[in-house]
Amino acid sequence: MTTTCTPPPATGAVYPQLGVRVDPANPDHHLWNNHGTWFIHYTVYPDPLTAERVRRSLRTRSLDEARRRRDELFAGLTPGV
Repeated sequence: MTTTCTPPPATGAVYPQLGVRVDPANPDHHLWNNHGTWFIHYTVYPDPLTAERVRRSLRTRSLDEARRRRDELFAGLTPGV
């Protein structure tokens, strides 16, 4: 007996999706300082029903470096945007 797998119907959405809200008035958006070390946090949607919060260290004590690393990380997560 042979079984076939059919893909789910197209919903118009491409997953995973990245949830990044940018507040131009806040240059430190997505950043927080935890005992002197800067961290980043953002949300990824691996499928239509799941939201996954990502929090990770930027491994720097410099706010300028943290902003640069955040911007590089988001640029790598959103190609072509």
